[in-house]
Amino acid sequence: MLLEVKNLKTFLRAGGEIVRAVDDVSFHIERGETFCVVGESGSGKSVTALSVIQLLPRDISSHPGGEILFDYRHPDGRTERVDMLALPDARRREIRGSRISMIFQEPMTSLNPVFTVGDQIVETLRLHRPAMSEAEARERAVDALAQVQIPNPAERFHEFPHRLSGGQRQRVMIAMAMACEPDLLIADEPTTALDVTVQAEILKLMRALQEKNGMSILFITHDFGVVAQMAKRLAVMRQGRIVETGDVQQVLSDPGHAYTRQLIDALPENLKARRIARVEGGEETPPPAAGPGGGQPLVSLEGVKIHFPVRKGLLRRVVDQVRAVDGVSLEIPRGSVLALVGESGCGKTTLGRGILRLVDPTAGRIRFEEDDITALSPKEMRPYRRRMQIIFQDPASSLNPRLTVAGALTEPMAVHGIGESPEDRLERAAGVLEQVQLSRDSLWRYPHEFSGGQRQRIGIARALVLDPGFIVCDEVTSALDVSVQAEILQILQNLKEERSLTLLFITHNMGVVEYLSDTMAVMYQGRVVEYGPTDRVCNRPENDYTRKLLAAVPRLDLVRAA
Repeated sequence: MLLEVKNLKTFLRAGGEIVRAVDDVSFHIERGETFCVVGESGSGKSVTALSVIQLLPRDISSHPGGEILFDYRHPDGRTERVDMLALPDARRREIRGSRISMIFQEPMTSLNPVFTVGDQIVETLRLHRPAMSEAEARERAVDALAQVQIPNPAERFHEFPHRLSGGQRQRVMIAMAMACEPDLLIADEPTTALDVTVQAEILKLMRALQEKNGMSILFITHDFGVVAQMAKRLAVMRQGRIVETGDVQQVLSDPGHAYTRQLIDALPENLKARRIARVEGGEETPPPAAGPGGGQPLVSLEGVKIHFPVRKGLLRRVVDQVRAVDGVSLEIPRGSVLALVGESGCGKTTLGRGILRLVDPTAGRIRFEEDDITALSPKEMRPYRRRMQIIFQDPASSLNPRLTVAGALTEPMAVHGIGESPEDRLERAAGVLEQVQLSRDSLWRYPHEFSGGQRQRIGIARALVLDPGFIVCDEVTSALDVSVQAEILQILQNLKEERSLTLLFITHNMGVVEYLSDTMAVMYQGRVVEYGPTDRVCNRPENDYTRKLLAAVPRLDLVRAA
């Protein structure tokens, strides 16, 4: 046994209150094993991991009880069982980074932006291997970058973090964590913000490095599909406690705790199964005929291109063009949902903004309700703004922190002349909040007073107050827990049916696509490479890139079929 956590308690001080972030948690990890901790935001997963590696700030944290027993391997090969809570700081620093390493959720905030990635790996090596020379450390750092399959590692050694993609930055974090060959690797949501194909590569890489080095992994996630791929044992956390633990296949196929069942039921694939059952049972009307040529289009695109100039030199001459959207033609039938799928950088968001004329198209035609809006001036576009809305990916940055919810909802109504008086607009705003399952008293609170899922509901309400016919949903569930995601998807589904909304749903989550959308378009390098009814594209893809995307999706049904 490499790590044993016994009755761990971690309390955090917030103002004058004590928060029981981790409350009597026990688990163990064998050598060479991957152990997953699953739960929603605020359940205590990350605090548990930070407690193991002792990275919590001393001034706000305490451990009233428990033990964290770790088999520390000395440089000479001796093994000593130590309690991380009882060790002096100097001993903890010896272990932390050399024998226990951590990959953080967001590499951009974990990597120092003013140092090259190579220098940051070298710093780690020189700190924990003081006998290693500068030249040896640089050679080891290049080898570490090569080990995580960074292309041209000798050149990338000199790159700054902002010049790397999200997947490459995560690989650098893994290289840094692996440089000293730890016995335990703690991975805190290492794939949450990554595309499915990049996520698949990172998970494959971690499994390969684990097999090569024989290390153990404490893997923290809220994605049961990832759990099914990575671990044989898991623990489910809720409100600082472990409510269920055991074999992955057993827990996921036959969960014993109601909370675990609730999380699994909230997965998009299970939502889809229940929706199909409701349609077949006559409880829900089937979606309208959709697809290329199926139904009257509300929005249609003909050869739309959106290019951005690349300028260089003293005179800033245009030397090239970034072809973000390069000749897209498709239709979105009235009352249906079109899912726009693809990896980061493929042009999804740019196309969505182009349809709304938030970005001007370079070529092609955009029609809304048979009106050509391609070349309309800002003044001419104003009447269409009310009927075409957008819900942004990050509600925290799209909501004005100085405005109450009432201000955020009534301001656009006032601009478009909706409502006879301020009181009338407030009443309309309160009614829309109730539609997105928020109470009326939420009107007088500020965005920072809400959770992430609640802020996303406010973003939906802001789009709905103008009574639009068409909404662009830009990755609106990408950062949400599965249960919150399920609630948001159900709200959108209900609103679509009640208001006959037409949605363009931009996402990289294939489970969400299968649940919500009627039609599906797959984008790659600015072009639509596959387009058709969702069931046909997901079950019988014709394009190699689509097949690659679908194959990379971690699925829970693989465990149940095993």
